[in-house]
Amino acid sequence: MDFHSFNESLSQAEPPKQLSVPLISLWYDGKGDWEMAHDLINDRTDQASAHIHAYLHRKEGDPGNARYWYRMANQPVYTRSLEEEWEELVSTYLTTVT
Repeated sequence: MDFHSFNESLSQAEPPKQLSVPLISLWYDGKGDWEMAHDLINDRTDQASAHIHAYLHRKEGDPGNARYWYRMANQPVYTRSLEEEWEELVSTYLTTVT
């Protein structure tokens, strides 16, 4: 699946079956369901989930918690727009986690 297909799938009621949990989290966030996105990765300890967890807390407006999760993901704190970060996360994890 590529970014365009992922983005188009947001019009569906359910995420595509082949997506990893981190990508399903981003899918729900892309649909505006922050709670579901967070619930999916909240108890996961892998780096991809920690990276997405950081993004979600940055989006929530909790920079301290976001910084913690960026450290857990071994990633720098993202400073550009939330939209750009979402797109980069989707593109990155479509190629590395699926």
